[in-house]
Amino acid sequence: MLRRLLFILVPMAFLLVAALALPLGTVMAQQETQQVYVDRLSDVGRFASLGDTAMRTGRLEALDSELKRYEELYGIDVAVADPAGEVVVASVPTDQAAELLDGARAREVMTPALAGFRPEPPTAVWPWESDPLVLAEPIGRDSEVAGVVVLVSPTDRLRAAILVDWAGLSLLSLVPLTGLAASAWPLSRWVLRPVQRLDDATAAVAQGDLSVRADAAGGPPELRRLAESFNAMVDVVQKAVQRQRAFVSDASHQLRNPLASLRLAVENLAPFLTGPDARAAHQDAVEEAMAMHRMLNSLLAMTRLESFSGAEPVDLDTVLDAHAARWRVLGAQRGITVETRVPDGLRLMAPPGGLGSVLDELMTNAGRLSDGSRVELRVRSADRSDAPARSAVDGADDGAHDGAAASADSGPDLVELHVSDDGVGLTDEERAGALRRFWRAAKHQNTDGTGLGLAICAELVRGAGGELRLESGLPRPDGTGHGLDVVIRLPRAPAAPLR
Repeated sequence: MLRRLLFILVPMAFLLVAALALPLGTVMAQQETQQVYVDRLSDVGRFASLGDTAMRTGRLEALDSELKRYEELYGIDVAVADPAGEVVVASVPTDQAAELLDGARAREVMTPALAGFRPEPPTAVWPWESDPLVLAEPIGRDSEVAGVVVLVSPTDRLRAAILVDWAGLSLLSLVPLTGLAASAWPLSRWVLRPVQRLDDATAAVAQGDLSVRADAAGGPPELRRLAESFNAMVDVVQKAVQRQRAFVSDASHQLRNPLASLRLAVENLAPFLTGPDARAAHQDAVEEAMAMHRMLNSLLAMTRLESFSGAEPVDLDTVLDAHAARWRVLGAQRGITVETRVPDGLRLMAPPGGLGSVLDELMTNAGRLSDGSRVELRVRSADRSDAPARSAVDGADDGAHDGAAASADSGPDLVELHVSDDGVGLTDEERAGALRRFWRAAKHQNTDGTGLGLAICAELVRGAGGELRLESGLPRPDGTGHGLDVVIRLPRAPAAPLR
């Protein structure tokens, strides 16, 4: 942002200095031209006066001598012509004088001079123009014009003087330009420092860290007010989130003891119930109490997980070392094969303490709800191509993720984890609503659960900058369809620094 602002301010400073220097340079060129023109006009006027006397008396020797001496001193050619344009006397040979008078500029100034008028003076001579300065002065006045004096002055010295003036102006322009350029850097930093701090604070809040505040000191007053307003907004959001989490946690804690007492009292009624209808109603009451107890536990777990903010690098190897053995044991109890296909050395950005809980929930759901025979955890690249790896099936090795070494390169930015099963799966309509809290599929209404697991997992993954979605899973053994595939996309974390 600082560089972009400097790219705007510095060229604007150049344009501002150029906007002032160009008119001033033009004025300098015009002043130098006018000064030379006035000097040459005085000379050509004197020659016109001498020519008037010489042409009336017919004595041209003195005029011819004067013109030659002038040309020797100043290097400026002068010629006197009659009303017909013929050379009468000149500082150079007659043939050269004729060539001078035949020039376009000479003819242009001679025409009004022969009519008794002084030609318009030049506005400015520019350094890139090499044409000489040509002046014409009539000899006599009005209808008594006896001839014309034409002076052809080189402009080398004039153009050199203008270039010197412009060089001085350029050097002088460097002073304010250097000052503007030098002040642009600290001024830009002073203006943008609070913007950068506010941007950093916004990014931190977007990642879930509500403890961050923008620095409201320094910078323009408008940005200080913006930072104060931002901090006030984050305070309100943080208090609202804290109140919400505190309410859920307190309510869950406060309800656990009465619920436990209620469940104990209901269970103690069992010896006093003799009829089958009473025993059935008693069993329903016990199951409802147990469901409420599981619901409270889920709410407490959700509150703890939602207290995590931001994301941190996690080694998938470490997560699997801590959890994969348990998955295999639980799968074996249900007759389900648990298989992992994960490359070694994979690091992901995941919620602090959240990835293991997410995988635990997904693996538990797959074993408890899928009614299948196989659950597979595998890694795919973000472009949907499989990452090469060997599989370890159902505890065939003592390692937690017994997949052999394979390339951990599954894309430059994102890595996909797939928890797939070959069970009953979900329809398209069911997958669309399965990530909502307290959602339960119709076929799972009588199965233990609260409907919070997938929703909490999805929120944790989103908090780490990833995405959780549901797709069709592994083919069923009977060929009637596919199970469920829970896809977790997480950013890749940089490799751990060597120590």
